[in-house]
Amino acid sequence: MTHLPFLPTISSCSWSRSIGLGWDNPYTVRYASNIDDGPWHGMPLGGLGAGCIGRSSRGDFNLWHVDGGEHVFQVFPACQFSVFEQVEDAPPQAYALCTEAPNHDTLAAWQWYPVQGKRERRVGNREAEPDSGKYYALYPRSWFVYRNVFQAYLECEQFSPIWAENYQESSYPVAVFEWSAHNPGNRPITLSIMLSWQNMAGWFTNTLKTPEVTVRDDGSPVYAYQPQIGKSQGNFNQWLTSGDCAGCIMGQSDRQTLEEGDGTWAIATCFDAEVFYQARWNPIGDGRDLWSSFAQDGSLPNVADESPAARGEQIGAAVAVRFTLAPGETKQIPFVVVWDLPITEFAEGVVYYRRYTDFFGRSGQNAWAIAQTALKSYKQWQQSIQQWQQPILDRSDLPDWFKMALFNELYDLTSGGTLWSAATEHDPIGQFAVLECLDYRWYESLDVRLYGSFALLMLFPNLDKSILRAFARAIPKEDDRLRTIGYYYTIGQPSPEALRKAKNATPHDLGAPNEHVWEKTNYTSYQDCNLWKDLGSDFVLQVYRDFVLTGSRDMPFLEECWEAIVAALEYLKTFDFDNDGIPENSGAPDQTFDDWRLQGVSAYCGGLWIAALEAAIAIGQTLERMTTNSGGVNKKPIPTPQSLIPQWQNWLEQARSEYQEKLWNGQYYRLDSGSGSDIVMTDQLCGQFYARLLNLPDIVPIDCVRSALQSIYDSCFINFNQWIQDQRDNCLTPTPLPFSPIGAANGVRPDGSPVNPKDTHPLEVWTGINFGLAAFMVQMGMQQEAFEITEAVVRQIYEHGLQFRTPEAITATHTFRACHYLRAMAIWAIYGVLVEFKALKSEK
Repeated sequence: MTHLPFLPTISSCSWSRSIGLGWDNPYTVRYASNIDDGPWHGMPLGGLGAGCIGRSSRGDFNLWHVDGGEHVFQVFPACQFSVFEQVEDAPPQAYALCTEAPNHDTLAAWQWYPVQGKRERRVGNREAEPDSGKYYALYPRSWFVYRNVFQAYLECEQFSPIWAENYQESSYPVAVFEWSAHNPGNRPITLSIMLSWQNMAGWFTNTLKTPEVTVRDDGSPVYAYQPQIGKSQGNFNQWLTSGDCAGCIMGQSDRQTLEEGDGTWAIATCFDAEVFYQARWNPIGDGRDLWSSFAQDGSLPNVADESPAARGEQIGAAVAVRFTLAPGETKQIPFVVVWDLPITEFAEGVVYYRRYTDFFGRSGQNAWAIAQTALKSYKQWQQSIQQWQQPILDRSDLPDWFKMALFNELYDLTSGGTLWSAATEHDPIGQFAVLECLDYRWYESLDVRLYGSFALLMLFPNLDKSILRAFARAIPKEDDRLRTIGYYYTIGQPSPEALRKAKNATPHDLGAPNEHVWEKTNYTSYQDCNLWKDLGSDFVLQVYRDFVLTGSRDMPFLEECWEAIVAALEYLKTFDFDNDGIPENSGAPDQTFDDWRLQGVSAYCGGLWIAALEAAIAIGQTLERMTTNSGGVNKKPIPTPQSLIPQWQNWLEQARSEYQEKLWNGQYYRLDSGSGSDIVMTDQLCGQFYARLLNLPDIVPIDCVRSALQSIYDSCFINFNQWIQDQRDNCLTPTPLPFSPIGAANGVRPDGSPVNPKDTHPLEVWTGINFGLAAFMVQMGMQQEAFEITEAVVRQIYEHGLQFRTPEAITATHTFRACHYLRAMAIWAIYGVLVEFKALKSEK
């Protein structure tokens, strides 16, 4: 994009869309019970674990992940920026900067931003894209550029202070909006920028303190979330000034006990111009009480009314900054939105304070202090973000679309129901967790984060280690409650009950927001996760990965995880029923592809097991060296590595030969040893990827690896997409869009066709698995093929309305499943293999 020299530069790598431009044929949800909010999603704003808000490319604030782990998608029209403009004595104009007017009579007196601007634009016989400006996003920054409506050039940059290895400001509950205005003409222009907001104090908490858990039609456990949105009795607004900062605090009447959702919100600005305010107005009326003054001359009546809201009443606040630009003059005006809601509550009475309270206190009365900090520091924050991003953006060997997706897929660290607790003696930077997704609402699913946690590891390694420490603490624990297994419900069979968490079984997840995250694990009940054959290996590999890829120096981390590693492997080995060195899959879906039956030794789980044994041996040897070199000063690991390593080496030797003999078919590795399937599985050699990543011995001959990857590329990508195109061409009903590849299917026959056209997981394209496959291909010198697959998936996400809600799966019928999915951050594994991990290995 071309930019005027007086406005901030927007990277050409940013995702962009015309303001107010809709989607002709966006992806729709595969299962009606899953969440589908539609395509109007923009980049989220807010700190990690502090809650976040989202603003779409039509200008509305519509995503409210303010209560930890819970999802609200709803437009509150009063939360809005508006602009007044007058050029000398010409008639003024004023618009609220959203292209979608509210339904019914809410704010009926307001004027809403026109989609087409002042000119009708047509290309041939069809209407062209709207010409009112563009929205750009490159997480954690996004921009609105307004054109053809106002005489002034206007641009608004939005961001929160998130950058790599920043364990303080990245937790702040703040959104910064820096406005840049320029007068390109030869007459003075008077502008006024207004930020209006509703008092939302107390809204975001679940009023169902013990919600009933039920099984949804897809077999997943769900519970109702019922926030108290709109209940504002006793809320009040207060106008404050301090130095050159001014704004409104939106609070509640006195609370004897602070609860979840309680606290304060603030809107504020830092000014060297006229500032106006209205501390109390009706945000659900026709809006005339605010708009009439603003639309007339850009002012507000300066009402400082602190009277609390009556029963059934809602109240809003607004602040406006008015200034005049001489010809050629440029001015920048910052605004901030802040929320200080210190408490996250899981089950009733299970309370955690958020990480940012380590820096601003726990009273819930610190929104003004946070706002002042933001207005003082936002320029430094901008620079820190740029310094972090720029080396990647400057790389000429990476295509722009890849750099765009690399940063924008980090959105889930903010909006993935993210938790980040306050520090304790045991957890000095707190505990952290991101949901598997909004539909499967439990935290840090271990099989999913095997791929999706690369972003967290590379950017916030201490947080990633904190999650693995939580798993290490959970492995030896037992939870003897019984629950129904949902998978059998979906296939019409009687649903058995299973133990919630077996002792020494590696848990699938760290729990859900309605119980006690980090303590009550294994929330999912779709399958009996005590029987899964990948979780123990996943844990061992991630522990060793975090050790190796952060410099191989964090011995306390290895020590803390050691006993759990031993327990996880020994538990998993109990499923080696024929004593051939490899645990067998049971014929039920018992791994991350939990709709896909594997029988006997499987390529996926067996390869992870071999790599995990290699990693465990390396960990044991490292701990043994540490003990020896310290002269016995350090406490010896129990059980001692030297008592286990010979046994593990014996298992490993058995497993290698069995794996190769039972699964290699001359071109690729069979799905498993028991089904007789000829499916080419995309992720058949994930264990090999991890082994090579961590400088461990290859689990299979390298020529077999190359052959298998070529088979995957040919069958699951090239042939599968050709099969889709053939199906479309043979369809009697024409499809609305030209075909473009959608990515690699999880598993198809060599010719790209399905074993069963009604299959679920095998025929889906999983975004994170595709990115993981691409990282593996890059590792093996197949960079062109890797980027073909990656680009196909990225284009599906960002061209068809899936941006900032990336799903687990997309299908050939233009449907998706499981939005806001953790695994998609595996795109960072591609960058890691290309750049960062190479550099780390060369340093070693």
